[in-house]
Amino acid sequence: MEEWSFPPSYNRDYFPAAGSRYWFPKRETMPPAEREQAILERLKQVTRYAYEKAPFYRRIWDQAGFHPDHLKSLEDFEEKVPVIAKTDLREAQARAPVFGDYLCIPESEIFHVHGTSGTTGRPTAFGIGRQDWETIANNHARIMWGMGLRPGDTVFVGAIFSLYMGSWGALSGAERLGCRCFPFGAGAGGMTARAAMWLDSVKPKGFYGTPSFALHLAEIARAEGFDPRSFGLKVMFFSGEPGASIAGVRDRIRAAYGAKVIDCGSMAEMTPFMNVSGSWESDEGMLCWQDIVYTEVCDPKTLRRVPYGQRGTPVYTHLERSSQPMIRLLSGDLTLWTDDAAPCGRSYPRLPQGIFGRIDDMITIRGENVYPSEIDAVLNQFPDYGGEHRIIITRERSMDELGVRVEATEELIERGADAVKAMREDCAQRLQKVLGLRAVVEIVPPDTFPRTDFKARRVIDDREVFRQMSETLRTSA
Repeated sequence: MEEWSFPPSYNRDYFPAAGSRYWFPKRETMPPAEREQAILERLKQVTRYAYEKAPFYRRIWDQAGFHPDHLKSLEDFEEKVPVIAKTDLREAQARAPVFGDYLCIPESEIFHVHGTSGTTGRPTAFGIGRQDWETIANNHARIMWGMGLRPGDTVFVGAIFSLYMGSWGALSGAERLGCRCFPFGAGAGGMTARAAMWLDSVKPKGFYGTPSFALHLAEIARAEGFDPRSFGLKVMFFSGEPGASIAGVRDRIRAAYGAKVIDCGSMAEMTPFMNVSGSWESDEGMLCWQDIVYTEVCDPKTLRRVPYGQRGTPVYTHLERSSQPMIRLLSGDLTLWTDDAAPCGRSYPRLPQGIFGRIDDMITIRGENVYPSEIDAVLNQFPDYGGEHRIIITRERSMDELGVRVEATEELIERGADAVKAMREDCAQRLQKVLGLRAVVEIVPPDTFPRTDFKARRVIDDREVFRQMSETLRTSA
């Protein structure tokens, strides 16, 4: 396969023919069985490398009775190599600060340092070597070529430039692709209005950000007197949160900007995070670019691979990273995969509905499992949905209750109480049909809830307050 070596060494001057649909035609369209044989050989290299370089993997694999010499098939890999989780990485970094004992290069060779915010625990540090940074750039350039972007196109990066890997990964890929890069960023006060001004002035072909920010930006642009369609965007690609694969959200962004909407992104730890990504022709759902990151979709309980056509959680393995390689990292997300033929002709497995959300985000209400993305999908189908909502879970008389506060458009509010009532009842009926349980819906005026330039946080679980109160009462009694 083209330039297939480990560690990889890409030709910086390489570009496919101008009219080519594919960056690497053979790697992207080869028969899956042939690719899997090549992936097996790569896994032998990667596991041997990690076993020799990383005490973290050597310790875990010795305890599990696994050695790289045991790999004879992909089934061996999936059955014998233990799955690791983010908690394992945090413990490794506490044990061997700051990059953990799964760092496979000398610290002096680290080129970029990124990380997680650490808002829910110890932050995770990413130490990325120069060679890996070039690999990430080449991988992302290749995938962005599949999105329809070409050298000389302007790409507007509308995401926070801080610890967040999404913005940096998009920028590195655009630079390698030879694009004109506009690292605008996001997050500071007043920046959304300025983003609309710059988009109208520069007329970029590509845009990267989160779906929430794109919808917020469209609102602000209109308020500032701009038509988002006049920005001339042709390709908008997103990560950071579910949305670009949710039909209602995707359709709202398409309608606002008149652009292709492409979902991408797995985990920051797995950067090149675009290892799951749509393409120009396969713009609904995602492809698993298996020769960059090997993806398995596994049962969340058994951690065994599920057949195509079933739901599970992705488990990822780097095939081209050498500084902090992730080998069978559990994502904790939920998706469904298939091996249906992709419209773009690439022979990768597909996630036709993208990534639904994190399993941790699942809410169990009266025995029913509810994902916030399902509620997002329902609400975004309403023409008079105002763009924001809050999901509120409470407990009344020992029974869980689901409440949804939904912003409406100014036009709906002006039509009067009957129109508001009709939307409320319609929302409640559609939610009950999709979720299998009753939801109490309240329609609220536009701009009730704050907008975000980053990932939206829409769930308020008041049951925890109820639990804490109950525990206090039991203790005091």
